[in-house]
Amino acid sequence: MPKLKKLPLGICLAILSMSAKAETSLDAVTVTATKQERKALDVSQSVDVVKSETIQKKNARNINDIIKTMPGVIAVSKNGGYDSRLIIRGAGLKAPYGVREIMVLRDGVPMTDPDSFTRFDFVDIDDISSVEVFKGPGSIEASNASGGVLAINSISVFDGTKDYVKLGAGSETSRNAALHKTWEAGQNDNISIQLSRRQADNNWRQWNQFDTTQFSIKEGHFFKGESTLETELSYQESNLQLPGSLNAAGYAKYLQSGQTLNDKANTGSAFSKSARDSKTLFFNTRYKTKLSKTLEFKPQFYVNKWQHFHPVTGIINDAKDNYVVGTDLMFDRKHQLFGHDASQVFGVTVRGDIRNQGKKYQYRDTVIKFGRIVDVTSDAKGTLASVEDSSNLLSGAYFQQTFSPAERWQMDLGVRYDHLNMDISGDEYWKYDYAGAKYVAGQGHYTTRANYDLFAPKASVNYELAKLSRLYATVSGAQQAPTESEISNNRSYGHATNLKASTAVQYEVGYKHNAQKLQTTFALYQIDLTDEIVGVKDGTTTYYVNAGKTQKKGAELNVGYQVLPSVGIGGTAAVQDYRYLKYQDSGADYSGNHVRFIPEQQYSIFANYQHKGYQARVEGMAFGSYYIDDANTEKYSGYNMVTNMMVAYRQKAHLFQLNVNNLFDMRYAEEVSKDSRGSYSYTPGAPRNIQFNYRYQL
Repeated sequence: MPKLKKLPLGICLAILSMSAKAETSLDAVTVTATKQERKALDVSQSVDVVKSETIQKKNARNINDIIKTMPGVIAVSKNGGYDSRLIIRGAGLKAPYGVREIMVLRDGVPMTDPDSFTRFDFVDIDDISSVEVFKGPGSIEASNASGGVLAINSISVFDGTKDYVKLGAGSETSRNAALHKTWEAGQNDNISIQLSRRQADNNWRQWNQFDTTQFSIKEGHFFKGESTLETELSYQESNLQLPGSLNAAGYAKYLQSGQTLNDKANTGSAFSKSARDSKTLFFNTRYKTKLSKTLEFKPQFYVNKWQHFHPVTGIINDAKDNYVVGTDLMFDRKHQLFGHDASQVFGVTVRGDIRNQGKKYQYRDTVIKFGRIVDVTSDAKGTLASVEDSSNLLSGAYFQQTFSPAERWQMDLGVRYDHLNMDISGDEYWKYDYAGAKYVAGQGHYTTRANYDLFAPKASVNYELAKLSRLYATVSGAQQAPTESEISNNRSYGHATNLKASTAVQYEVGYKHNAQKLQTTFALYQIDLTDEIVGVKDGTTTYYVNAGKTQKKGAELNVGYQVLPSVGIGGTAAVQDYRYLKYQDSGADYSGNHVRFIPEQQYSIFANYQHKGYQARVEGMAFGSYYIDDANTEKYSGYNMVTNMMVAYRQKAHLFQLNVNNLFDMRYAEEVSKDSRGSYSYTPGAPRNIQFNYRYQL
């Protein structure tokens, strides 16, 4: 294992001079693991909870800013918008962009489609009360998601203490504004509104602008007998330009100048106008009532109508008529077992993803030389390339029994079953030929149907060493079906479409301690995967295969120590050893090799200071070396101590806050990969970014 480099002087001085409680809170309530409100301390598996206070101190611009320092979590973004690429304990690595294998929830509503694709479009970063990350399989919240759960909880309509107005500006011509206001609309009703606007030119790269406008209205009603009904209607419109990865020459220029170009010479791709412009209308209603003294019923229903304009390499996607409709009917029963309090959680879920007349187009404005497309000059649509209809239906049931067989012991036994039905049909008139760099005749009419039965069992035990200390052990599993896009991609370019669902089994033991001065969590885990679906880069294309067996071993540590009432320090660390035990593809044998892009170690440190109206915070992040291809021919050294800083002053209802990300303006790559032809791709890290915000508590 490589030695860790020395820390920059600024970090060392900051730790000595200032420092607050651990960013991951063990006293926070989480429902991610069990669908019941339970303190993170009492969950017998790794779960990290970040409260709104930490999110505010970080001045988080996206989900990555919130979770990037969690051990075992990798979060990559190209432009600070909602283009998060998220990996938890290696799950999600196969995705060339976006999020796969991980269930993302907002107020209990899946943002992850039935086929496992996730959109962060309608996450309003200014309307978050907490974020929970559950690592690995085993949560009964997770349907068709073997990597874990990321749950985003918005500000409750019943909470009138979070009203505010915020205005901000900063580097890269960035601007942001937000408003949250709650009213009592009668004795038993509350209404709240949330309005947010964010934009940034991100002009350290070409074709890298981002803007989003979001609005939501929530209504909450109290009934007799403590029953509640919460309803939300929201709308968002976002425009995101996605700069391509840099080739070796482009990355060398970035290291030299701190700026990058987006032309073919620096990206290696003729298609430099990739983007994702989206609109989303979202409705969610959830009810909570007691059917008896021991039985609660918590039904939820949601509808999500979305559209996007999504130019990518070779093709422009234009999907305007898409719906996600679903329900979760949950029951929570309290009873006695073995002479102690016990509970059962059970229910059924149904979720459908319907996409009508999804269209793909050729690029209209292309530059052709010697019969090859060498450049595109706009993202305007050209000739219609294909039309597709698809429906994905995911229906499931879950059950979990929680009981105490003896004093200080608590056990969870649970299982989830889901059935996924995919039905895809369309007409492909043209497709982009990556090898020939031109449009060629498509395959005509096609139909793809697939069905998967997915099981996710869990057994865990939690032992109370002391009032504030726990030991736990858990064995859990889950199956992961291939996504619609993976099957379609393989079909379009002549690879096998009969991909199997992968199976993950996780073994984890750990320790948690939550005292006033010291908070710590430590976990050791091993994940055995069979038929893992991995992405294989073949030049500019990616296709998917089932690797035979993969084994992931790791250790994670999270520590926070309150030195003084106003001073705290802490940090996180992760050590990982992920290997293919059996993996052969196209005649190459990768058995025994390390999984690419998984660092040997990650760590972060932070320090907080808070006294009277003064606040300060500093954090540093390091990402260890990793192999950049499945063949393990070369390593990238990672990066060391990218540093973020915050200073703030509060005067009654007024808060003035300055955040500086990448304080020392380090030039580094967030991700490096190499394809089977030996070509390199670099995702450069963002340069120094300065943001100033004024916040007024209403």
